[in-house]
Order: sequence, then C-alpha cells, then structure tokens
Amino acid sequence: MDAREAALRQAYGHAVRWLASLSGRRVPARASVEEVVRALGPDLPDGPSPPAEVVDLLATACEPGLTAFPSGRFYGFVVGGGEPAALAADWLVSAWDQNSVMRQVSPAHTAVEDIAEAWLLELLGLPGGSAVGFTTGATMANFTCLAAARDEVLRRAGWDVARDGLTGAPRLRVLVGEGRHMAIDLALRYLGLGRPEPVEADDQGRIVPEALVRALGDGGPAPTVVALQAGEIHSGAFDPFRETVDAAHAVGAWVHIDGAFGLWAAASPRYAHLTEGCERADSWATDAHKTLNVPYDCGLAVVRDPGALRAAMGLHGPYLIHDDERGDPFEKVPELSRRGRAFTVWAVLRSLGRSGVAALVERLCRHAEAFAEGIARIDGARVLNDVVFTQVCAVFGDDGRTERVLSRLLDDGTAWISGSTWRDRRVMRISVSNWSTTDEDVARTLAAIRRCAA
Repeated sequence: MDAREAALRQAYGHAVRWLASLSGRRVPARASVEEVVRALGPDLPDGPSPPAEVVDLLATACEPGLTAFPSGRFYGFVVGGGEPAALAADWLVSAWDQNSVMRQVSPAHTAVEDIAEAWLLELLGLPGGSAVGFTTGATMANFTCLAAARDEVLRRAGWDVARDGLTGAPRLRVLVGEGRHMAIDLALRYLGLGRPEPVEADDQGRIVPEALVRALGDGGPAPTVVALQAGEIHSGAFDPFRETVDAAHAVGAWVHIDGAFGLWAAASPRYAHLTEGCERADSWATDAHKTLNVPYDCGLAVVRDPGALRAAMGLHGPYLIHDDERGDPFEKVPELSRRGRAFTVWAVLRSLGRSGVAALVERLCRHAEAFAEGIARIDGARVLNDVVFTQVCAVFGDDGRTERVLSRLLDDGTAWISGSTWRDRRVMRISVSNWSTTDEDVARTLAAIRRCAA
C-alpha cells in the first residue's frame, strides 16, 4: 500500500498543477513528439522502478507535450472537458476497477447505470424503457445502434444475421444526408454494409425532406435504414426530424439519429425545439464527453427496443453470470471488458441536476453566438453558417487568407481553433464544447483572432 499511495499522491500533485495551469498556459503543446521521447527515454529498463518515480517521470516529461484540451480556450474539435464531479468520479472508477458488464457481479455499478439510464432518457426526451449502452465514444455508439438496426430490419425481411451472416441476405439500403458525419460511414463499413446512399442536403447540411421521400420511394420494398443527425459538424444544424422520421416510418424503415453533441439540445427549454420529433426515431447515439463534459471514453447508444439491442449485442458463455430476468450491461455494448462509465455520467448529472445541464447547454450556445457576433465585426471576415447551436464557421476572405489567419492563431497560442473545408471553402471552425469556457476566454480568443486577421 505504501508504494501505491506514494504513486497516487504523486499523480494527484501533478494533476492539480496541470489543471491550475490551464487558465494561463498556451493552448498548443510546447514540445514535439521527438522531444518528449528523449525526455522519457526510449529504451526499456532492465529492472523495475519505484511507481512514484515512474509517475513523476511520466508527468514531467509529458507536460511540455500536452495540448490544453481541457482549457476553456480549446475550440478545435467537438470535445468537452472534465466537469469536476465527473473527473473525480473517473479517478474512483480506476481505483475501484469494477467489472461493469454483469449485473450481479458489480451491484454498485449496475445500480448507478440503472439510475443514469433513466435520467438520460428523461433529460433527452427519449422514450422511457429504451435501452442505454455505455460505449467508448460516439463512433461505437453509432456502430451499436446501427448493428441493432441492421439485424432488426433484416429479421423483418425474413433473414437471421446472427445465424446466417450477411452472405445472401436481402440488399439493405442505408439513406443518409450529404452532410452526415464520417462516423456513420465508418460504422456502416464495420458492419459490412458498404457505402450509404446520400440524400440531398441544404446549405446548412440539413437533409431535405422532399429528397428523402423521393429516395425512399425509389428503393421499393427493400429493408431500409435512415440515418439522420442532431448537430451538423460545421453548422450545428439539425435535420427536420418530424417530417423525415414520419416519412421513413411510413415505408417501414428504421430511423437512427447521430446526435454526438447536438442531442443535448433537448435538455434545454430554450433549444429543445431543435430536436422536436427526434423522439419518434428508433435509435440515438451521443457522446457524454462532448456536451455533457465527462472524461473521455463514454459514448451512449440508445435503442427504443431493448430486445433488438440485446439480439445484436448479446452473448452467452458458461462462465458468465447471467441475469436472465433483467438483462446485463454486456448485452447492450460491443465490449466485455470496459470501464465503469456510468459512474462518471451519474456524477455529472447528480452534480448539475436538470437545471444545471440546461444552463450548461445554454452557456455553450451563448458563447458560440458571441464568437459569431465578434467575428462578423472583423474587417473581411464573414460567418458562413446560421449559428443555431455550438458551431461557428467563418472565412477571412479567400482561402489563402483564411489559412494564414489559422496558422497565425496557432502560433499565437492563446487558443486552439482548427480549420476545415466546408461548402468548398477553407473555414475557421469554432466548436464551443467545454464547461469551463468563460466570457473572458471568449473575449481573449476574439482579441487573438483580430490580431491574426490584421
């Protein structure tokens, strides 16, 4: 215990100093990969080292090579930070080291997962009784939901994927908007379904309902899945769920919604209208690490029909301890070995409460609006998207000038904002996702953007 406690105390000290540095440090890393390798030492030691010394070396050597992802001034990707209760709970997850996949083996995690599942469905306005699987992230959440969709629509067509595989199965169509996230394509590839059929989207990336209706009619009676999205990665736009979900269900299609960051709009009375109609879908994927701000490794796969999810994900082994009456967590996710992810989700929801989650969503959106207003006042700059949620895309003239502004901004170090290509233009893409972003962070970042644009 002495060696373990010494290592934990060393880790605690380094963690606290790291978090305390975020408000003032440069957001980009200061050291290169090669410099960190030299500091760590590339050769495997011949003998053991005291755990506390190992932790100290790791923290000291890596600190210059860390990007301040948890900073309130990181806007490069749609990633949140570690909300205090969730971060502390995540430390407990590692210390407790629970096998969190069997109901009877870890009663504590099962109880927490049951509560968190009910709270999530309530906050997101999704049907009670839906099954929630805790996955590694949004990509695997989409994979999990689409696996349930694949198996169920083929079952309705008389084909048993679990027994017969996909060889010889009826052709399955997957319709997606042109503006969908690449994680949908990746999940479909994992599932052996190949490329989806793109459907026309408008200038904000929203699927066009009339185009979807035409596409649904063109496919005949083939088993069909329609994948919609809550929160386009560049514009933040939401598909028109009421019209599209009803149209898909009218022909017997399964509707899945990728809401990696945008599904949380449902938790805010001010923004819930963006998700209106999405509760009619059959499955939903989101990532608690994004808008909810729990530490990494916490996607959420939600399926209306628990039986369909268990049919796709469930397995049986003679050494496993099954709860046949209520089911087990491992029947809702692809992994048997996994962290106790429900602990962190429960912690942040218990800490914030219903009003706190709404306030978090609204604060992120308010910061995005402030960015859009500030950039619009910069000479030569223009915001390209309708800022409806947490995403802002801007240009600073032609592609060359926009690229120069982005490069100067990373050199400046005040914030991290990355570029992208959207609507055939190089853009500055700002993703406001961190719970700790303040009005001052936004003001400092806008000042840096103005300097770099000048």
